[in-house]
Amino acid sequence: MRNLLTQVNLAPEGGFKGIGPLGLDEGQSPLGVFTQFISSAIGLMTIIAIIWFIFVLISGAIGIISAGGDKASLESARKRITTGIIGLVVVVAGIFIIDLIGSLIGIDVLNIEDLVNKLPIGGGK
Repeated sequence: MRNLLTQVNLAPEGGFKGIGPLGLDEGQSPLGVFTQFISSAIGLMTIIAIIWFIFVLISGAIGIISAGGDKASLESARKRITTGIIGLVVVVAGIFIIDLIGSLIGIDVLNIEDLVNKLPIGGGK
């Protein structure tokens, strides 16, 4: 029995091309793609941290409302809100601290493409 399915050409004319900024666009350097990927990942993690903070804040508020005079439940809800606020402050302050340290030592740490281009290649020549 012959398998004719293997002879069917499924590729579009000119071959497959990537979709979006991580695709096979002409003129975009791999370093530019890497920089854009890291920047998007940091932004996504920051957004996730903010959404988590909102969830913890609402959860703590519901805990305070439903405590009904119970000191242990009220204290637990307050700790939850405090922990959420501290976490958000750490995430936001972390970006500023990294930028400050980079400015003090003269390296733009948040600009990955520039940072990689300044690395000594070939044994520090």
